[in-house]
Amino acid sequence: MTQGYGPGGYGQAGGERHGLRASAARHALLPLRVFLGVTFIYAGLDKLTTSAFFHATGPGSIGEVMRGVHDSAAIPALVTLGLKSPGGFGYAIALGELVVGLGVLFGVFGRLAAFGGALISLSLWLTVSWQVTPYYYGNDLIYLMAWLPLLLAGTPSFSADALRAAGRRRRL
Repeated sequence: MTQGYGPGGYGQAGGERHGLRASAARHALLPLRVFLGVTFIYAGLDKLTTSAFFHATGPGSIGEVMRGVHDSAAIPALVTLGLKSPGGFGYAIALGELVVGLGVLFGVFGRLAAFGGALISLSLWLTVSWQVTPYYYGNDLIYLMAWLPLLLAGTPSFSADALRAAGRRRRL
């Protein structure tokens, strides 16, 4: 391969450097997908395997957490809604986190999974971590922002979505 002054820059073989950049750009969201997927799977499983979480009262229960944040939440009506059935609300959160995590990790309907993750993070930010000051100490806002690139770009590489898209392209 000859050295050139082309797209690869001074002294680089143009095609080789361009190929690495294109590959890096194509897979840039993969670390974020893995992190969010594993984290949300873990969060869902952690809740599902902690029986106290689903109780209406008691240490570590979803009911206690919601009562504790009710008055400081940005939207107390969301907390009130969850308090109507804390156990059901807890299962909805746990299963939602599990489905979202699996969806984004394996790239199955990646944009939809990212939308679900963003909704979970938004609802937790507006309720549980709203009162955290300064705001950047609250992790739910950071998770919300982390979901947005996946919501916009989807899961275009190493995913079921990519395999489905490749199959459609071959059929055309």
